[in-house]
Amino acid sequence: MLVEPAVKEGFIYHHAEPKYLMLVSWLPETANTIPANATHRVGIGAFVVNERNEVLVVQEKSGRFRGTGVWKFPTGVVDEGEDISDAAVREVKEETGVNAKFVELLAFRQSHKSFFDKSDLFFVCMLQPLSHDIQMQEREIEAAQWMPFEQYAAQPFVQGHDLLRYISDICSAKMEGRYTGFSPVPTVTSFSAKKTYLYMNGNVRTTGQQRPLM
Repeated sequence: MLVEPAVKEGFIYHHAEPKYLMLVSWLPETANTIPANATHRVGIGAFVVNERNEVLVVQEKSGRFRGTGVWKFPTGVVDEGEDISDAAVREVKEETGVNAKFVELLAFRQSHKSFFDKSDLFFVCMLQPLSHDIQMQEREIEAAQWMPFEQYAAQPFVQGHDLLRYISDICSAKMEGRYTGFSPVPTVTSFSAKKTYLYMNGNVRTTGQQRPLM
């Protein structure tokens, strides 16, 4: 293999992907400023609430919640090249069969030393259901249902964990009109012609006026 000669010449391992192995060598006689490999995993939690203030919840067949009886929001990992809003819609569809529309990003949490010792970003997203019938994913999901929000929030597991209780309080405030999240606004920059999303409050003050974005 060509890896061993390269290592002997002063190259070091940087990262690996299915189709390649990246080695790097810093040549200038200055501090190495080559960026590190990807440092974060990105996940979403989907708060899907209908007109009856019922939320879409699931019980998982695997992981830490297996066999606990805990009802939780659909969650998942954002795929490479996928927007957060699209990931939330996809995960809801995959786990429950419910079609939904992304509404807002309500909050996010950063943690460290998570999967593969990487940091983790978790985005709480609000979605509006476009269908009601549930067709749950048999491979990962044990059960799925629409549940009154108060019943979800009253679960001892939710009330006993700061993070889940904070998320529950944010969702409750949003339902009561006391909280405003961030909506995706399509943008382009001078660096790239590709469309990206800036998540921001529904109203932005420009040139002294309020301009609705959604």
